[in-house]
Amino acid sequence: MRFLNAILILFASISGFAQNQNDEIRKSIYFNGGSYNIDEEQATDLAHWLDSIPNLLDKYEIQLISHTDPIGGKRFNEWLSKMRSQAVLDLLLQKDIPERIIHLKNWAYENPVYSNESHRGRAMNRRVDVILFPLVF
Repeated sequence: MRFLNAILILFASISGFAQNQNDEIRKSIYFNGGSYNIDEEQATDLAHWLDSIPNLLDKYEIQLISHTDPIGGKRFNEWLSKMRSQAVLDLLLQKDIPERIIHLKNWAYENPVYSNESHRGRAMNRRVDVILFPLVF
C-alpha cells in the first residue's frame, strides 16, 4: 500500500509539473487591413517554424486564434476573422497537419491584446496567433 501511495504521489507531482509549466509556443501571422491574404514571406516563415518543432504531431495540439481591428463593423470583422483563421488552417493542412489537432477561435475585434487607439495597435491586432499547446499524458 505504501508503494502504491508513493507511485500515486510521484505521478501527481509529475503531472502537476507538466501542467504548470507554460510550455506553449506561439507564432503570429499578420494581415493588412481588411485582408485575409497571407504574404509569401510569412507563409514560408510559418512552414519553417513548424518544421523546426520536434515531434510536432505527437506532442502538441494547435490553436488558431484570429483577431481583427474594429474598422468595418461587427459582421464584417466576424467574417474576416473566420477567413483569416481559415487561411492559416489551409497552410497547416498543406503541411499534412491533421485537422483533428487544430482548434479555431475567432475573436474578431473582441478581446484585443493591443490598443486600437493607435495605428500600430490596430496593425498588431490584425493577426492569427498559432499556438502550440503541449499534450500532457
